Amino acid sequence: MKRESIAIVRRLGQTEYADTCAAMQTFTGARQPDTTDEIWVTHHRAVYTLGVAARAEHLPPAGNVIPIVRSDRGGQVTFHGPGQVIVYTLLDLHRRGLSVRALVRLLENAVVDLLADHLISAAGDPGRPGVYVDGAKIAALGLRVRHGCCYHGLAFNVENDLAPFDAIDPCGYPGLAVTSARNLGIMASFDAMADALVLHVQHRLDS
Repeated sequence: MKRESIAIVRRLGQTEYADTCAAMQTFTGARQPDTTDEIWVTHHRAVYTLGVAARAEHLPPAGNVIPIVRSDRGGQVTFHGPGQVIVYTLLDLHRRGLSVRALVRLLENAVVDLLADHLISAAGDPGRPGVYVDGAKIAALGLRVRHGCCYHGLAFNVENDLAPFDAIDPCGYPGLAVTSARNLGIMASFDAMADALVLHVQHRLDS
């Protein structure tokens, strides 16, 4: 069965994490069998987000000034901030014939494809969702599925401040190194990287 193409891409600019999560929940709760899938592209004001598996020992220490928001996505704690491309995939997985595991691999491969365009070798890790370059994490994933439809998605470090990751165990892994496209010498703009990542996601969904 050929999967349908993404019909709608929404570029939201910079947003508040909690507001965007609420909007995704509303969209997904109101979906009908013929609702068109969407991809939302954004970056968030600085925030730590806690997935459903988040544990206290991985969180920022007392005195942290960055807001902490609990989320209904999978996974543990991560940081979002300006300059990090967020691609939210609001998809009917059943209609597309996709499992959650297959979608995770698809999103990881889209990041790998984008980095390969810039001659950077990257890979996923079957034991740790995300994309890594020489052991440093450049993209994180977290999804939520409701009645066969998913939301949340992918966070890709482009030119965001990485220092806030030092205060947490990223995705629950103490000492995990984190990197960004800019740290790897990729000088393309945030908007250019966001557009290219969306194209790779669409290509993977269509293939």
